[in-house]
Amino acid sequence: MSSSDTPDGGAQGLLQGTTANSSTSSLAATLSSPLERSNSQTSHRPPSHISSHSHRQSFAENQRHPPPSPRAHRHPSFTQQAIQDLMNHPPSNRHPHPQYAGRNWQEISVGELASLEDVRWAELDTSVEDATRTLLQNSPTNVVLVRESSTSKQAISTFDYTDLNAYLLVVVGLAKPDEEDIELYAGISERAHAQKPILLREIQTLSRKEQLVVLPAESTLDKAMEAFGSGIHRILITNQANEVIGILSQLHLLEFFWNEAVNFPVIDRLYGSLLRDLQIGTNKIIAINSDFQLAEALMLMHNEGLTSVAVVDQGLNVVGNISTADVKHLTSANNLPLLKSSCMHFISVILSERGMEHGRDSFPVFHVNPYSTLAHTVAKLVATRSHRMWVVDSASPSPSAPATPLLAPSHPSVTAASPPPPSSVTGVGSTGTPPSLSTVIIPSLSGNISAPQSPLPGQSFASVPASALPGSRLSGRLTGVVSLTDVLNLFAKSGGLRPSDPAEQRARRRRSSSASVRPSLDIARGSNDFRR
Repeated sequence: MSSSDTPDGGAQGLLQGTTANSSTSSLAATLSSPLERSNSQTSHRPPSHISSHSHRQSFAENQRHPPPSPRAHRHPSFTQQAIQDLMNHPPSNRHPHPQYAGRNWQEISVGELASLEDVRWAELDTSVEDATRTLLQNSPTNVVLVRESSTSKQAISTFDYTDLNAYLLVVVGLAKPDEEDIELYAGISERAHAQKPILLREIQTLSRKEQLVVLPAESTLDKAMEAFGSGIHRILITNQANEVIGILSQLHLLEFFWNEAVNFPVIDRLYGSLLRDLQIGTNKIIAINSDFQLAEALMLMHNEGLTSVAVVDQGLNVVGNISTADVKHLTSANNLPLLKSSCMHFISVILSERGMEHGRDSFPVFHVNPYSTLAHTVAKLVATRSHRMWVVDSASPSPSAPATPLLAPSHPSVTAASPPPPSSVTGVGSTGTPPSLSTVIIPSLSGNISAPQSPLPGQSFASVPASALPGSRLSGRLTGVVSLTDVLNLFAKSGGLRPSDPAEQRARRRRSSSASVRPSLDIARGSNDFRR
């Protein structure tokens, strides 16, 4: 559920704002009515010698005309249809900047969007714990740049949630290394158990890193757009001395075009089009069943080179989203037993924690439908700060058993209703089995973030039904996905650019991780590429 952990700020914010304003207006009207009546009675009050002989009303007579109840002014509750309509047409909340008025977006320099405040550094000899702390606390772009020494301003690598996820899987013994990496993985796991620091230098090969793309500050946005439309996720911006002065991400650029669309008519016209008519996105989807363990979701994202996966019920209805950014909830050894919990339970715990933090229920909406406009889709991407929106049709029945054929289990002997235990996946420790989760030591930062609570020893995780989550009835059957890459690819083509096919970049990432992907993950490939 990452980067990825922000609610649909557009729909939810307007919902709360409307309710609050209505309640305030009703309260003001209720309080002002007696005051106005009092002033009116005072202005027409007869002299005291007359009022002393006026009739005094009895208690019974007073009850014949009671003051209006405050409930009469109460704003009616939102119906489910009203909530759905609000999510289909979220508020724009856009604030265009005058400096871009009348300009061709292709001629705007990437340096104009760069900010040195977005850059966070770590050295190759920085510990994973310290780098994780920097990532969680101080990184607005969800990435830490890695350099040789503290005096350098040139990046040689990166550290993000994908790297943290890969590191976690190695430490708990769930990763599947190539033969030449077995010794490396075992050494990292053993040192982590011994509570010895692990350096960034030692984990550079654990995840499949995207190539570093660097552009000078004077380069124009058309070059960045072609790169993003081809599947690159971030670009480093440098000055004339080749020092990094900013980071431009896909999401940052999409936010720019969302806020400044009024200045760019060609792009602004696209926002009113339906996803169905634009034909963007893909129906090649990787999802995971809500009954499967969280560890399976993390392994799936690592093996397939993904930043998030949809969580579906047995009817393929979207019930949630898990992203690599959700690994931040597992950075304390006390919370590692959550790896054995179901994906549905993990989602419910995150929502509960968020509700406690913000004092309200929240349900991040990560889905759209074929009849959603591009504006609606982009508004949700920006509001949730996510990399993709799941495309859904109307909800389908969700049987309890048996599992649907498209949700085939990874292990032939295990059904979807009975998730495999972590012990069924061989680790890389000296004994060949995964270590006990209660003894694993990874960067312990529980005092710096709000982490979900693990059960007490001896307790088990109960699977939370999809219907128990707020907003669960507002989704539907998973049929496709629209990513930031897809939207920026569309923008690039609308400007006459020729970005490469994003599928090539996706295929390259999968090929680079094919050595560690278990053969059973290749089953159930068809017109729709659902997983379990």
